[in-house]
Amino acid sequence: MVQFGYKLMTEEHGPAALIENAQRAEAAGFDFVSISDHFHPWLEAQGHAPFAWSVLGGIAQVTSRIGIATGLTCPIIRYHPAIIAQAAATIAIMSKGRFTLAVGAGERLNEHVTGDRWPSTPERHAMLGEAIDIIRTLWSGGVHSLSGEWYVVDHARLYDLPEDPIAIVVGVSGPASVALAVDKADGIMATEPKSDLVDGFRAAKAGPAYAEAVLSYAPTRQAGLEQAHRTFRFSALGWAVNSELRDVEGFESASQFVRPEDLQASVAAGPDVDAHLAAIKTYTDAGFDRIVLTCPGQEQARFIDFFERELRPKL
Repeated sequence: MVQFGYKLMTEEHGPAALIENAQRAEAAGFDFVSISDHFHPWLEAQGHAPFAWSVLGGIAQVTSRIGIATGLTCPIIRYHPAIIAQAAATIAIMSKGRFTLAVGAGERLNEHVTGDRWPSTPERHAMLGEAIDIIRTLWSGGVHSLSGEWYVVDHARLYDLPEDPIAIVVGVSGPASVALAVDKADGIMATEPKSDLVDGFRAAKAGPAYAEAVLSYAPTRQAGLEQAHRTFRFSALGWAVNSELRDVEGFESASQFVRPEDLQASVAAGPDVDAHLAAIKTYTDAGFDRIVLTCPGQEQARFIDFFERELRPKL
């Protein structure tokens, strides 16, 4: 069964607004919310980057039904995996088992801030695999001391653990990350409707396949494209670029020649419900069964109302 989630963009909204939007999403019938976990926004026009884990605690307290997931947290540089193990266990308890930890190998934009070296992609995948092992070990209870290739855990114990296991989802974009997910995760998360990502994972194990679909709902198609261009044009650069640029200034520079019309192929824009349904269908046709609906811009109440009134009945 396909489930539909609402994207909480920490880069575009302050903490109070994010919590309010999560409440609205629950009331409108979304199955889950997925929150980005950034230290910086991508572009100056976005203008926000609150601490996602504080927001998650607020969401857990003001909602009662809706699933809650990160999308994505990078537990390898800016965060030590032991800290994420503790944070995730706490949110799982506060949400009464509604929490999923979705992790990825991160972007330099956020991870360079502590002064550590930005590793190569193969190194980041190795670090993420070790981090997941540490997280699961600490979730198993008891005292643990671990010394791996990348991390040390010294006599650590989590005293507050949820009753049920927390699912771990890994962000994927190609064969190497899919292999990592097969080895370490319970599911996958992607940003493109690539069936080979789902097929590669499901050939080895069952589990949810998350994907983010960008729906720039607006009064007209052109207004939707301009809205997406204003705060989401970085997406046109591709992941090979997005994971490597250091700062907001770099994204401003790299995206300066992206035009609104350049986003037509990847963003459903405007008020036409059928256009948004067609965009979502590319993901379900590829095998994804957890679709995160992402709407750029400040008009989130308008988008959530559109989902409830027009989009959800047809989904």
